[in-house]
Amino acid sequence: MNALRNRVQLIGNLGNEPEVIELESGKKLAKFAVATNETYRNAKGEKVTDTQWHNVVAWNKTAEIIEKYVQKGNEIIVEGKLTSRSYETKEGEKRYITEVVCNEILMLGGK
Repeated sequence: MNALRNRVQLIGNLGNEPEVIELESGKKLAKFAVATNETYRNAKGEKVTDTQWHNVVAWNKTAEIIEKYVQKGNEIIVEGKLTSRSYETKEGEKRYITEVVCNEILMLGGK
């Protein structure tokens, strides 16, 4: 049951080209955004699509796969865990971000 405590699965489309960087340690990091869409009918019976954007990061082998095979517009499944962190801007402002740390990716097809 512990494996289910912090688990996220998203099916969506890449909203941008993945940004892949190699750190001084030799590890690779991929950052990208995934858009998920939910469609429903409002009170007037009109079809409404709600798009949510999710920040995703992937490390090492997963980042290498993303770098080679994934591009903007691709439909993918991302599995990982939800994490929150904070950082400070150059102006000294504290910012908070929630990300999915991807441990598995599946490519469904593309545009």
